[in-house]
Amino acid sequence: MRRYSANVGMLWSHLPLLERIEAAARAGFRAVEMHFPYTVAPGQVRGAIQEFNLTLLGINSSPGDPANGELGLAAIPGREDEFAESLHMGLNYCQAAGAQALHIMAGNTSGYWRNACLEAFKSNIALAADLASASNVRLLFEPLNRALHPAYFYHEVDELAQLLDDVGHPSLKIQFDTYHVGMHHRRVRDVLKRNWSRIGHIQIAAVPDRGEPRAGDVDIVEVLHEAELRGYEGWIGCEYKPRGNVEEGLAWRKMARYSETV
Repeated sequence: MRRYSANVGMLWSHLPLLERIEAAARAGFRAVEMHFPYTVAPGQVRGAIQEFNLTLLGINSSPGDPANGELGLAAIPGREDEFAESLHMGLNYCQAAGAQALHIMAGNTSGYWRNACLEAFKSNIALAADLASASNVRLLFEPLNRALHPAYFYHEVDELAQLLDDVGHPSLKIQFDTYHVGMHHRRVRDVLKRNWSRIGHIQIAAVPDRGEPRAGDVDIVEVLHEAELRGYEGWIGCEYKPRGNVEEGLAWRKMARYSETV
């Protein structure tokens, strides 16, 4: 059976965070991942995770100031000290809450020179890689599609893979989201194949509405099959926007195509 995790940044988003964790457990999930849990004490998150016998896969680094359109700081030149502060906060939260990974947000870079952003990103990620290794926390990076996030620092998996290769730290991995990838490429399986060595976590959602994965323009099961043929044994993150009631929408997990592995 495939192992699906609930991304409680999107599922049960109307509930307080700790209640989302409980809802995920009651819906049969054995793992969760989340976006920005920082307003809740990490000890409370760890307590809820332990109470419901769950695994906490990962969280996002601080977005900065969302009110001003910020989505992270890793590629923003001149704000390296703020990035370092947010990195320490994220890693400390992971350790205290028991999260296994930290998704580093690169940021919206409109208005900045591209070369300056590249230098800031490489310098910041080199620092992050060293600190994460010492903290036993995995670092993940995720391209966000142009339609939804036109100013984000990277949009393509191939582009991000090259950036991580330039940094040169083998532990840096890509969070592969079928929604974001599928908004650029309908042959999502091919993108996964050519970047396989860099894939660290897989998330699923339909293209183009980001709803439950059972429908859409991309065959999600085909992508999962390809990953499993290549030895993927990790969790599959359900990061989608429910088209209706969350619990009713989870019926797709019982469909044979989604429950079976190759």
